[in-house]
Amino acid sequence: MADLFQDAAGKRASYTAKDIEVLEGLEPVRHRPGMYIGGTDETALHHLAAEVLDNAMDEAVAGHASRIDVTLLEDGSLTVSDNGRGIPVDPHPKFKDKSALEIILTTLHAGGKFSGKAYQTSGGLHGVGVSVVNALSDHLEVTVARDRKLFVQTFSKGKPKGKLKDKGAIQNRRGTTITFHPDPEIFGASAQFRAARLYRMARSKAYLYRGVEIRWSCDPKHLRSDDATPKSENMRFPGGLADYLSATIAARPTVTAQPFIGQVAATAGAGKAEWAICWLDDEDGFISSYCNTVPTPQGGSHESGLRTALVRGIRAYGELTGNKKASKITAEDAIGGACVMLSVFVEDPQFQGQTKEKLSSPEAIKLVEGAVKDHFDHWLANDPASANDLLERMLERAEERQRRRAAKDFARKTPTRKLRLPGKLTDCTRNDAEGTEIFLVEGDSAGGSAKQARDRATQAILPLRGKILNVASASADKLAGNQELRDLLQALGCGTRGDYDDDKLRYERVIIMTDADVDGAHIAALLMTFFYRETPGLVDNGHLYIAQPPLYRLTQGATTHYARDDAHREELMQSGFKGKGKIEISRFKGLGEMPPAQLRETTMDPEKRTLLRVDIPSTADPEQKDDARHTAKFVEALMGRKAEKRFSYIQENAKFVTDIDV
Repeated sequence: MADLFQDAAGKRASYTAKDIEVLEGLEPVRHRPGMYIGGTDETALHHLAAEVLDNAMDEAVAGHASRIDVTLLEDGSLTVSDNGRGIPVDPHPKFKDKSALEIILTTLHAGGKFSGKAYQTSGGLHGVGVSVVNALSDHLEVTVARDRKLFVQTFSKGKPKGKLKDKGAIQNRRGTTITFHPDPEIFGASAQFRAARLYRMARSKAYLYRGVEIRWSCDPKHLRSDDATPKSENMRFPGGLADYLSATIAARPTVTAQPFIGQVAATAGAGKAEWAICWLDDEDGFISSYCNTVPTPQGGSHESGLRTALVRGIRAYGELTGNKKASKITAEDAIGGACVMLSVFVEDPQFQGQTKEKLSSPEAIKLVEGAVKDHFDHWLANDPASANDLLERMLERAEERQRRRAAKDFARKTPTRKLRLPGKLTDCTRNDAEGTEIFLVEGDSAGGSAKQARDRATQAILPLRGKILNVASASADKLAGNQELRDLLQALGCGTRGDYDDDKLRYERVIIMTDADVDGAHIAALLMTFFYRETPGLVDNGHLYIAQPPLYRLTQGATTHYARDDAHREELMQSGFKGKGKIEISRFKGLGEMPPAQLRETTMDPEKRTLLRVDIPSTADPEQKDDARHTAKFVEALMGRKAEKRFSYIQENAKFVTDIDV
């Protein structure tokens, strides 16, 4: 060990001024590209395109450009062209032997966006973006049409390949055109731009600023046969973010009839906010935020202002309508399930890092909060029906959040809960879940019969006290305080909703076994609603079943048959018996009156019974997505809090009823 440390000391002693490297020009970018564009992966590669496109958009936002062309060429190069003022080409005052264009392309922190004189608002801030693109490209060409003259200069790996060339006079043209090809030494030989990603980027810019037309074109080489990206398209959206939101959500059902949209310009100084928000009825939403047309995927101060405005607005509306529960709504509840498009323009914005993924400008909070709050109050007041629906939806989110918190607290307070099973549970002897099943039976009487009829090794019995709580209409407090449901969840051991763990489910099958009458069907419906809402993973994985106990016992001499319902009884009477003897018919009033031997024979014996497996359409499957939405609406209509939906369903379907059990 001593020799090891001596060697290390010797190496440290050789550390002198000669070991200090001084990187000049754009060399730091090529040595450490991750510090400037976040890495060398596909996202970083497309960040180069974003930097060049942002500069063109700054010209448009400043009012100097009305058109931007984005072209993906056959060799993988990208061309971005605008009809703005054009990059200055006159000699720079500090470097009289170089043009301003060359200084901008070859020097870090050189640009016209520091003082705010040339651009009131801009996405480019530090004079870094286009020079970084130049440093990381093996070929870059800049063409400037300015003062009725055309100028061209080419670069490679950040260094000019010659001086700026004057190509002579030109008419009816102005602006800047940049064509560049990412350097394979940096990004790898196989790296190339994805047409679909560039198209989405260009399309989003067109939505963000209504005064610009973006013309997209792509060489067919970069389009696959199954690619929906167009070869060319002219994009201009006078509706701004409202058009963007409408195209994004398509025909997905929403909580309110109309989206919440608006835009406000600051009364003093530079500042503007635009938003388009809708709340989806049955799916999770998203947030897409921008500052000066630059996407901010990590959010920031402008999103904070939006959240505060929405919470304050919906709480105020709840207080106005006398709903005291509105005070418990948080930003998580207000924004959950919402599709949010938010765009702000601020002077001298502050971002976290060169990639500008998060906005930290404090003035953006005040700008967005003030703008959105006032408009949100008016929007809610003008449409009370939609406002009430939205308030109810947010309250449901709040209750769900409290329910999750209560479940976590319960888990913390009972670390040995797996050992403390409900007192009424008669468990099976097998420890492994494979091959085991739990019967949820209606009442203690049926539970007693089931306990005698069961297979002790693989079949567990949990009696329920009549009709359980309807979880679709119950509050979070009622659900958390319901001992019967807590016992059920404790017996299953798998958790609920986001905390559901299929590996912790104590039984392979969960079987609902109720009486074969209307009350039994109602209890089964309540249980299925519970599993659908609280443990959807249990249903998705095929663990939930419904037993089919008989309603009638038919006997003729030594021949006995069991009928599930009236139709089955008539069928058996026609074909199930031979001879002319009298057929005795007895109707089971409930499972509790059925002898254990008969209950086992008809309902619990795996060799003879019939089980119905409960399946629900999955939103993850595109072919089942519409069915899944219909199912969610159906459950909400029949089991939810709004009685008028059930009344409407009864009115619409009463004419189809042919038999009523009274």
